[in-house]
Amino acid sequence: MSTMAGTTEADEGRGPEGRTAGGGGPEGTPSPTARDAEEGPAGERPARDAAEKPAEGEPGAGPSPLRLLLSRVRPHRGVLVRAGLLSLAGSGAGLAMPLMAKHAVDAFAADRSPAGPLVALTALVLVGACLSAYGRYLMSRTGEGVVLRARDQLVGRIMRLKVPVVDRLTPGDLQSRVTSDTTLLRTVLSSGLVESFNSVLMLLGTIAFMAYMDLTLLGVTLVVIVGIGAVTSLLMPRIQRAQLRAQEAVGAMGAALDRVLQAFRTVKASGAEERETAAVAEAARHAHDRGVSVARWSSVSDVTMAMSIQLAFLAVLGVGGARVASGSLEISSLIAFLLYLFYLMGPIGGLVEGWTGLQSGLAAVRRIDEVESLPGEPAAAPGAVARKIPTTPLGVTFQDVTFGYGDERAPAHKGVTFDVPTGGLVALVGPSGAGKSTVFSLLERFYDHDGGTITLAGRDIRDWPLAELRGSLAYVEQDAPVLAGTLRENLLFAAPEAEEEAVAQAVARTRLDGLVDRLPEGLDTAVGHRGVTLSGGERQRIAIARALLRRPRLLLLDEVTSQLDAVNEQALRDVILELAEHTTVLVIAHRLSTVRHADRIVVLEDGRVRTAGTHEELIAGDDLYRELATTQLAAEVR
Repeated sequence: MSTMAGTTEADEGRGPEGRTAGGGGPEGTPSPTARDAEEGPAGERPARDAAEKPAEGEPGAGPSPLRLLLSRVRPHRGVLVRAGLLSLAGSGAGLAMPLMAKHAVDAFAADRSPAGPLVALTALVLVGACLSAYGRYLMSRTGEGVVLRARDQLVGRIMRLKVPVVDRLTPGDLQSRVTSDTTLLRTVLSSGLVESFNSVLMLLGTIAFMAYMDLTLLGVTLVVIVGIGAVTSLLMPRIQRAQLRAQEAVGAMGAALDRVLQAFRTVKASGAEERETAAVAEAARHAHDRGVSVARWSSVSDVTMAMSIQLAFLAVLGVGGARVASGSLEISSLIAFLLYLFYLMGPIGGLVEGWTGLQSGLAAVRRIDEVESLPGEPAAAPGAVARKIPTTPLGVTFQDVTFGYGDERAPAHKGVTFDVPTGGLVALVGPSGAGKSTVFSLLERFYDHDGGTITLAGRDIRDWPLAELRGSLAYVEQDAPVLAGTLRENLLFAAPEAEEEAVAQAVARTRLDGLVDRLPEGLDTAVGHRGVTLSGGERQRIAIARALLRRPRLLLLDEVTSQLDAVNEQALRDVILELAEHTTVLVIAHRLSTVRHADRIVVLEDGRVRTAGTHEELIAGDDLYRELATTQLAAEVR
């Protein structure tokens, strides 16, 4: 089973409000059927129900993998035709060699000079080698172009996948599809389509020369080869299924390893190295077993075809020897025929290798197309991101909003209604699972609400182009992710055009200047994978500085003070209050110090708005808020 069709244990517990990652979309990978016909408004593609997905390899599981493969090859067909003709010409030169050998033998038998046939043989060898070499170079170069194009398209598609889809996928399997599966496309070009086509032509040419030499011996040869070829054809479906399962197993192994690497410190701190090593080793053994299965069936196929040539040789030698003895066939003709018989091994071997390579390529293109068939966000129109976005603050209105993550859990929102006025600071508080982080996910349109309306500046959120919407927002996540690269690259990630003065100001406002002074290369110091060289508080402040540089119309802050000490928390609180004078700030917080000065506090409970008001009003009038203030918010009631 493809690793895309489910959720691993490592996926659980991710996502807003502690929900299990994988919500918000049907489980299973949609089959790649009629993508273009399924596109909805703005290029969005609805997810296909898993129950409708045909099993792997079954008829009706979408467009033919061969059609998908040919669609990728079509832009390069001109170069491939030239490469194929060159390779065919090089191989075709070899077809004349047995005939020249016959003339050389006849010359020796007639006591004539064999110089002419031998010179012709030498020329054929040299010309054929040069033509074949250049043809193979063109095929290899074209194959690299196909791989590059496939990787560009696949990475672009992954970047535009909807968040619910990515939540339920495993990064290791996606990486396998971008790397190893796309590499197989090169193989299928060189040893698949073109090689198979050339092998067919060479096979027909060889048979034509054999017919010219002796029809009787040709008949004996074809009876043996066709009989064993029929047996071989029964093995091909098994090879195809084994190859697909082997590639899926490699993707599953990558996913298992990625699971460990994503939580490497947790694994070590938990003393789970042996268990996780065993889990990855088990996945590796599964991939090994699948690979051995491919090798087994491929070996049987190769040996069967080789045996057909050997049996044909014995039959031709017996029949031809008898005819030579009877005087009905020249010895030179028998020698030439036997040479052609062995020459058949090349085209037949090429067909078997091409067929095997083709099966690998078909399995690869199916896995690639599975990703391209997943529902994605529409691509931004040219220049949409570059357009100047207004800087006026945005007001937000939730009106009777309902939303569920598409599984058996209770809906996250059950008619949420509240207003965020233009400018100022509004805080969302409530117990875990109340639906606070879901508000942010809906505003960023990581998910689309099921019912009700969400408006920004009086405009329905569905009417906003995604590029313009997200260009107007800045979202600081609770875990404050930092990307591999330099500190400067992380700060400029959301606003690459920001000037040096703005960067310095953001660094000072978030109290990162001390960190910059300590780093050996200042802003240009690498921070390691996922910011491993930084503390949690430093990562949080980097994420906030990144948001400030974006100059958003609506700033979304998800528990941004959770990892800060008292001094930095106070400084950040002052920054937030200052920002609230110029933009709209919506903050999720558990600390009372973060929200008590908010213009308005919205209390969420069980997917609904329980109440709203100022800190003083809620302390006096709402039991839940008072409880949160004395426990979860950890503050004195004043």
